[in-house]
Amino acid sequence: MIARYSLDKMKSIWQEEFKFATMLAIEILALEAYAAKKIVPLPAVKRIKQKAKFNIAQIQKIEEKTQHDVVAFVSNVAQYIGKDARYLHMGLTSSDILDTTLGVQLKSASDILIEDLQNLLKVLARKASAYKDMVCIGRTHGVHAEPTTLGLKLALWYDETNRNLARLKLARQEICLGKLSGAVGTYSNIEPFVEDYVCRKLGLRAVNIATQVIQRDVYAQYMVTLAVVGASLEKFATEIRHLQKTEVLEAEEPFARGQKGSSAMPHKRNPVICERICGLARLLRGNAQVALENVSLWHERDISHSSVERVIFPDSTLALDYMLNKFIQVVSGMKVYPDNMLANLAKTRGLIFSQRVLIALMNKGLARPKAYDLVQKAAMQTWQGSANFKENLLAVPEAAKYLSAKDLDKIFDLDYYLRNVNKIFHKVGL
Repeated sequence: MIARYSLDKMKSIWQEEFKFATMLAIEILALEAYAAKKIVPLPAVKRIKQKAKFNIAQIQKIEEKTQHDVVAFVSNVAQYIGKDARYLHMGLTSSDILDTTLGVQLKSASDILIEDLQNLLKVLARKASAYKDMVCIGRTHGVHAEPTTLGLKLALWYDETNRNLARLKLARQEICLGKLSGAVGTYSNIEPFVEDYVCRKLGLRAVNIATQVIQRDVYAQYMVTLAVVGASLEKFATEIRHLQKTEVLEAEEPFARGQKGSSAMPHKRNPVICERICGLARLLRGNAQVALENVSLWHERDISHSSVERVIFPDSTLALDYMLNKFIQVVSGMKVYPDNMLANLAKTRGLIFSQRVLIALMNKGLARPKAYDLVQKAAMQTWQGSANFKENLLAVPEAAKYLSAKDLDKIFDLDYYLRNVNKIFHKVGL
């Protein structure tokens, strides 16, 4: 329900109704500013506000002839206003309206994405605390390393999501921009007070300087931020995909009643949501690259950026909204298999304790290279044979000389690896 509502809200921001309603609001606010300075008669502005409306179908029909969306929009609104339409769009250029509208759209879209991230943080915090002490194997290079906990994995995601929330809040602040400074940004036929008034009413910040358009570096920064958030989600989803492998099966994304994993193999339970998230992250990165290409425009403006922005902004905000809501669903319903975690911990027959053995030998007075060679020798025998690591250590005379079976029992202690978990949780605010 939350995901559907969120996606519907995001979708509405990029629909024609929202865009033209925002464009009309900007035109009327500009007239209010003019009226405040007695440049446009106040009674005319009042009449315009009463009569002004638009018809999307008519705008589209006019645009077929004019081949210009803003001209079509202004012409359509003028039909409803009548003689007072001579004041409409006074001193403005198309990009004044379009870029300021884009500022409103991105501000609204960012608010939804920020709420999504806050909801994800709540779920991650709850699950991290629930699994704080659930021990599992940590892997480096895909190979068993040392014990960690499932809670620490989730706490790591929580911390990274917090950073992404901060990034997105900053990106929202940078993108909430408006511009009403005319054809090349010199306020030649409009005064700065109009821009200030309109932007303030819309909750935007007037740009310091512009050409005919707001400079595209700010949009590139925004799109890169969305791509970074997507990359984090891809990382989280990739971990779950690995944990769901049949040979691992420590956790898996939810599998609904009646869901089918394969048209051919009825037994399949595939991590399709996580795979979908990983795929969409590529889309976000591709769109960010396009936004970077848009930074360079000819002179005071060309429109090479315009057509592609009509695609990348809706696509990226909608995709990220979807990804965040789906990952909230994944984490909320994630299935966890602690018995498999313990079985996987034991799979390497004690090799995960090798660093503790190395340190213990060094503490007994052995030089590190010598201690390392002794531990590695027993470790390689464990990889290749059937005996466990502890047995192989005791079978190495030089190692057994320093460490007894009782010493090794103390070293082979999972609780040792968890002693700082609470401190880590405190550091990340959990």
